[in-house]
Amino acid sequence: MSHKVFFRGAKAGVERATVLSPSGLRALTLSTPPRPRTRTVVNCTLLVISLGAGVTACGSDGGSDGGNPLSAKPYDAAGQISFNGPSGNGKKADPDKPLQVTASGDDGRITDVTAMDATGRYVTGELAADGTRWHSTSPLAANAHYTVRVSTENEDGAPGRKVLTFDTTKPTAKKSLSVKFGPDAGTYGVGQPVTAELNTPVKDKAQRAIVERALRVDSVPAVEGAWHWVDDKELHYRPKDYWPAHATIQAHSNLDGVKISDRLWGGASKDLKLTTGDKIVAVTDAASHEMTVYKNDEEINQIPVTTGKPGFETRNGVKVVLGKEYFVRMRGTTVGISEGSSDSYDLPVYYATRVTWSGEYVHAAPWSVGSQGSENVSHGCTGMSTSNAEWFFDTVHEGDVVKVINSNGDDMEPFGNGFGDWNLAWKNWRSGSALVGGTPDAPRPQDAARLRPESA
Repeated sequence: MSHKVFFRGAKAGVERATVLSPSGLRALTLSTPPRPRTRTVVNCTLLVISLGAGVTACGSDGGSDGGNPLSAKPYDAAGQISFNGPSGNGKKADPDKPLQVTASGDDGRITDVTAMDATGRYVTGELAADGTRWHSTSPLAANAHYTVRVSTENEDGAPGRKVLTFDTTKPTAKKSLSVKFGPDAGTYGVGQPVTAELNTPVKDKAQRAIVERALRVDSVPAVEGAWHWVDDKELHYRPKDYWPAHATIQAHSNLDGVKISDRLWGGASKDLKLTTGDKIVAVTDAASHEMTVYKNDEEINQIPVTTGKPGFETRNGVKVVLGKEYFVRMRGTTVGISEGSSDSYDLPVYYATRVTWSGEYVHAAPWSVGSQGSENVSHGCTGMSTSNAEWFFDTVHEGDVVKVINSNGDDMEPFGNGFGDWNLAWKNWRSGSALVGGTPDAPRPQDAARLRPESA
């Protein structure tokens, strides 16, 4: 997981930075105390690294008194801290109300607040420049147990600690939103998108942002990716480029107990784990009547093929293998061809690899071997000899990539007829996100910058 760091303008001698995780579930506010209140000048370098949290490395100049107050054992800050949570046995907080922590008195200030529920979900928040107040900026979950860790310092710079706990009430609405991730757990090709099917539609953009923020996809190795709303009930997640070969992908929902609207709350959902195999990409050139198959970016086979003839041209673009069927009975009536017409057909087909729901396959076509490699005579499928079709059938797997170029056919649809997700440019893909649409593209995790704030 990578982290983004935003530095805010200095105020009253305070330098502040907010570290955000990609899921948006945690914001950690870091600050250096004003000079009049600290006797030791500390220079810090904030390192932002992939797959980890920010690391702060500090070195002291020694100071006139030869000690660093930050190294002292934290004192109990109970007398300095108050919050708007419930008090008394059995009382619970209203999740609709923001959490607020304040520093009381003139002898201390808040330096950091971390609020997390029992499932590991963090609450984002903002800390006032003078350290007197912190408040949450993301909603609390209903029916959850929270632990709030507050760090303070007194006027001499000595650190204090206070841990607060509270529970939130159950959701007031009975209707809940659940998510079903797809595909089924297993191993897939590098072109397989992750899907999220909602049990109820979400149309409002602000509500979509709440939902999307709670849907998390992590991969090892880490890659940049984004959700795209296909419609009101379905989202797809894909990386900027194909998934890495032999990657582990995990999808998780943090929606349980989160308020989406007055009548809708998030419910529990089942996690999903996928892995990818070798990178298999098959490129069919409809003009040269040849398919070239690559494994992990190295060519492993060239196959003479025939694609769609005039009036039945094969779709251009990237498609993803949807499944494999050893035997399929193919009839022209299923694609709108009248029975008994000159284009009518009813054929037994073997080694059929499906790439669209409308019936486009890569399959054995022994009846057209004489045309394979020289002309296009099919009704839209990619045909090859039986031996080549058997090899292709055994080589590719669900989620592998099949790309057609130089055809006179229409472009592959992004959605609705299989997985044409990769035919959307990355900028257009991101525009379908309720969170990152219209924002600048973030650096890849491995390119995350190391930021060095200027010392005071």
